[in-house]
Order: sequence, then structure tokens, then C-alpha cells
Amino acid sequence: MDRRKLIRKIIVYAIYILLLSSLQVSYPNRLGFGGQTADLAFVFVVLTGYFEGFADGAIVGLIMGLVRDCLAPIAIVGIDGTVHVTAGIGMLVLFLAGALSSSFFTRRMHRNIPFAFVSIAFCTLVYKIGGHFLAYSWTFIVPESGSYDLGFYEIAVRSCLLQTLLNLIAALPLLVLWRFAGPVSMSEQRKTADDVINTSEDTSWLQI
Repeated sequence: MDRRKLIRKIIVYAIYILLLSSLQVSYPNRLGFGGQTADLAFVFVVLTGYFEGFADGAIVGLIMGLVRDCLAPIAIVGIDGTVHVTAGIGMLVLFLAGALSSSFFTRRMHRNIPFAFVSIAFCTLVYKIGGHFLAYSWTFIVPESGSYDLGFYEIAVRSCLLQTLLNLIAALPLLVLWRFAGPVSMSEQRKTADDVINTSEDTSWLQI
């Protein structure tokens, strides 16, 4: 990658990281419904990993996770029974989201917009199910944290399914922004798509 393209990527990523993180913590109620909030940062990291690969997804995930940890850290009940503000969980979660999405359908469907939505849905479900599992396990490790009394309907529908739907809705404007004001210019996107189509067998349906 030449220097101009790299500088463009860095600037665009920095703008989106600051903008989306600020929107996330400033207007959570306007981005939410039914107790869940559309996770703009998470969706952007997944899109970055899916469209631009592991390196971009991992780096953007780490930086955006660091910003999240600074602006809205998670508080948990520690082993000593007191509430502690955590550090690094946001970085870990968003790093893993970027890494996971970068390996999603990479051989034939990478950079394909319809499957970008599938990637977002899959990563969101993994994130939510993993979070519920860890929260449930934590009640056994630290009894002082209280009981975990959510039922199947609350977990499956009001948490996992609703969060997935909100993230998919949030992906619509982010994909439009990615198409016209993303880290890669439109001309480069078309060139990359043409190269993929010309060097693949029977993949004329593949589009950015």
C-alpha cells in the first residue's frame, strides 16, 4: 500500500473511531430499544475486519476498545465483594470481533455486502451468547455478585435477537458511509472488485 492510501486509511479510521464512540456514549437512549442499544463501535469493527482483513480489524478493534474502556468501562463485582471498574474488556471484545469477522467467508464471499450483514449477525450472536455465559459463570465464582435469573425468553429474544436486529439496522447507514466515505476510495474499491472477479472462477456475482 502506498503512503497516500495509508494516510487516508489512518485519518478515516480515526474520524470514525472518535465519532462513533462519542455517539455511542452520548446518545445511548436514542440508539436503543427494549433495553438494548445498537452498538455502533462493534458494527464498525466487524465491517472493518470483514472488508479490510485481520490487521485492520484487529488494530481498529483494539483502539476503539481502548476508547470504549476510557469512556464507558464495565463495572463488575469483584472477588472481594466490592464493585470494580474493569479495564481492557472493551479492547479484548472488539479485538476478537475484528479478528473473527476477518475470517468470515473469506474465500468466496469476502467483501460481499449481503454477507457483511451475515457476518454482523454472527459476530453479535457470538458476543451476546458469550457474554451471558460469562455473566452466569461469574455468579458461581463470586456469589456476592448476585444470582443470574434471566430466563430463556429474556436471553434469546429480548437480548440476543433484539441486539442482533439493532446492529443490523445500524449497519445500513454505516455501509453507505463505508461505500462513499470509507477508508478505501471508490476507485480503489472498484479496482479491487475487478481484480477479484477476473482472477476467480465463476464469481461474476461477487460485488463490493
